[in-house]
Amino acid sequence: MSNDIEHPTPATGAVPGAARVKVVDGKATIESPEYDGNPSSLVRTANEIDRDKPHPLYVVWEITLACDLGCRHCGSRAGPARDGELSTEECLDVVHQLRDLGVREITLIGGEAYLRDDWHIIATEITRCGMSVGMTTGARSLTQERVDQAVAAGLKTISISIDGLEKTHDAQRGVKGSWQAAIEASKRVAASPIRLATNTQINRLSLPELPALADLLSELGSKAWQIQITVAMGRAADRPELLLQPFELLELFPLLVWIKETKLEPGGVQLFPGNNIGYFGPYEHLLRYGGHLGAHWTGCSAGQWTLGMEADGKVKGCPSLPSNSWTGGYVKDLTIEDIVQNTEELTHISNRTVEDLWGFCRTCYYADICKGGCTWTSYCLSGKAGNNPYCIHRAMQREKEGKRERIVKRGPAPGLPFDHGLFDIVLEDAPEREGEEALVSGKSLEEVLQLATKDPSIWDKQSIIARLKTS
Repeated sequence: MSNDIEHPTPATGAVPGAARVKVVDGKATIESPEYDGNPSSLVRTANEIDRDKPHPLYVVWEITLACDLGCRHCGSRAGPARDGELSTEECLDVVHQLRDLGVREITLIGGEAYLRDDWHIIATEITRCGMSVGMTTGARSLTQERVDQAVAAGLKTISISIDGLEKTHDAQRGVKGSWQAAIEASKRVAASPIRLATNTQINRLSLPELPALADLLSELGSKAWQIQITVAMGRAADRPELLLQPFELLELFPLLVWIKETKLEPGGVQLFPGNNIGYFGPYEHLLRYGGHLGAHWTGCSAGQWTLGMEADGKVKGCPSLPSNSWTGGYVKDLTIEDIVQNTEELTHISNRTVEDLWGFCRTCYYADICKGGCTWTSYCLSGKAGNNPYCIHRAMQREKEGKRERIVKRGPAPGLPFDHGLFDIVLEDAPEREGEEALVSGKSLEEVLQLATKDPSIWDKQSIIARLKTS
């Protein structure tokens, strides 16, 4: 396992290097580079100079919490705008501070970023300052006019959220017709100079639809697919039946490898596993971006290589971390550089050692480099980082012991943006499976593989209702 190549912070459409100018018959045209499978080619990947003096290279910036969807798994519980969201002038100052900090890539999110009237002004200034800018969106109202604004602002990538086939997606997104809107918006982006990327939450509804969804993304012309496991945060914490159980990673990981090799690679779609899809074991080199070159998970990068920002000026090491516990400061009170360099909330994760881990992770063979995997995932389960049951190596070790781990909800989330409940990690005997038919979230493998992109869902109405029930 090489230590020379680090995996990039998984993207909602990472930008692959700089554009190239090609001259043909005396006419210059700009060519956007494609993904070559090498993390070193990505804009946000740290180089040797960066490693001498680590600093954030990639920022995910929520510019408004206003949203036109009602996603049942939304960690920020987006809907109305936040009180005290930054003004245009304040946002432009943030752009300049991020440039001076050495940031190279920014993804605008919400809520729904385009619901700010000045979103394209902010994006244009990011481009003018020499940074790459993209957007992640549910795309319910991503009209042609807004795509044209994005082109004019210099957006490199737009990543559209698609969480399954039509009825499955609409149920999770909380608005009928949201799937069709996302599909039409994907076609608009694919037809523009902007690179189309897509992203998907993996949970007990979407998991068996992933093969059909991979076919759909290839048909749409998506160049990158970022996947992540739905985390027990926000509205998802209210719906424990939606969340994968840790032992279901034993179904997920071989399926992902098969999808990548048989559908995504032939279809020209690059797979970007999110930070909570890992870690090590036989799948690391097969799924990790650049794994064939030796790239591997090297621990949570929050605060060191990445930043998250909220619309009212909060600064965190990662956009997904719970705000109450992980906010280092506000841009109205401190400079971003000061927050990054001098607040415990931002420096703690990069200084984490094995001594900060607990449970299985403390004694794991990979502890010194993995350091408990994704901070967001583990913290939202237990209210304490450093013991992450969502790990394929851990699930396989438990299977060898005849055991499995299950999460059980113990306490509710308070109902605020970026909140979480409390879950117990229960170790139990694994049921006998000898001679059983292979299942994916309770569906037969045959049924999963026969699912087509035109099918509305693998689930009946009552099954969807049961998975989305609050408790």
